[in-house]
Amino acid sequence: MIIGKVIGTFSAKKDDSGLPRPKVDSLKLIEGFGIEEDKFAGKDLEKTVMIVGQYSYNISSKEGINIQAGSLGENILFDFNPHDYSVGTKFKIGEAVIQITENCTICNHLAVFGKKLPEIVKDCRGIYCTIINNGVIKKDDSVELI
Repeated sequence: MIIGKVIGTFSAKKDDSGLPRPKVDSLKLIEGFGIEEDKFAGKDLEKTVMIVGQYSYNISSKEGINIQAGSLGENILFDFNPHDYSVGTKFKIGEAVIQITENCTICNHLAVFGKKLPEIVKDCRGIYCTIINNGVIKKDDSVELI
């Protein structure tokens, strides 16, 4: 069942620092490794992909904090709220399959965008996923719940 689509992809290379994460045309997900060329690849395999929903940016904007996509540290930005799904949920995007492993903890470094931002997004900052199946993900790809 298709539940939404990808509205942006982001990846930080080894020499990139800070936020927002740079926008990229696509992400190559590699099971047991992470996102090809991403600075966090090969580290914590339970947290190799971070997903965020547009909802998080919308509530920030309602509170007067307008930030660009990638500012919450996501790799994939969805047009739906992934926080509506629980740990263990799997999403298929193209050939890639990712599985929710845990909610992202709030990071105080988000305060660089606005003092209140960490508190505003504490319940919807993002979700970590592991890679179940290799694949390439790009903007406008459909997201299927499996």
